[in-house]
Amino acid sequence: MGVLDAIVAGVREDLEDRRARCSLDELAARVATMPPTRDPMPAFRAPQLAVIAEVKRSSPSKGALAEIPDPAALAARYAAGGASAISVLTERRRFGGSLADLEAVRARVEVPVLRKDFVVTDYQLWEARAAGADLALLIVASLTDRQLADLFDLAGRLGLTALVEAHTADEVRRALAVGASLIGVNNRNLQTLEVDLAQFETMAGLIPADVVKVAESGIVTRDDVRRVAQAGADVILVGEALVRHGDPTTAIAEFIAAGG
Repeated sequence: MGVLDAIVAGVREDLEDRRARCSLDELAARVATMPPTRDPMPAFRAPQLAVIAEVKRSSPSKGALAEIPDPAALAARYAAGGASAISVLTERRRFGGSLADLEAVRARVEVPVLRKDFVVTDYQLWEARAAGADLALLIVASLTDRQLADLFDLAGRLGLTALVEAHTADEVRRALAVGASLIGVNNRNLQTLEVDLAQFETMAGLIPADVVKVAESGIVTRDDVRRVAQAGADVILVGEALVRHGDPTTAIAEFIAAGG
């Protein structure tokens, strides 16, 4: 079993616990009272490189990264640096996150918020919307074509912008087949955890010019930012480099400048 398979297995177990505490009908009732979602696409399509800054306590590859006792305060520092969106890891077992983190961030910042998790059921999209997310991650590698299409469609109906993540040429093809207008290329192989920025450089050429391209994982330095920006990245998603940085506000501003 690869790393991704093991993570998804744990996600499904935790999901059953949450289902037992809150029904889909209860989530739907909560969603019905929510204000409209925020659209991240204008900022992502702007000439300036956009940054999705991530609230991330730990990872399977690096272990503990930062304690982050107040995710909302960190998100506010990200927004002050010019982040176009905030990504919140909500997976518990490997990343130390929760939906409570997302709710706290949503209450603090005005920029769009991404629920970053391993979404494999419609329930999770309803959860994301009820918690205040504006975007949701859909990982092609963890979904069948039917699941991907159904979840992409539901995200749209809930007002969520789907960030469809690919790692290979076939996964890019599958993302385009469902109509994704926001595609992330993960430089990390989710089964082996190996990282290579050349992955984005290779995959970016397969994505049409009118589709927003997000470079994910392995972006640590300004040189890394310049490299993916020159390869066609409209957006970068950065977590580890920011949570370990003493001044994430300045770091984000520097990354935006490097992308220019």
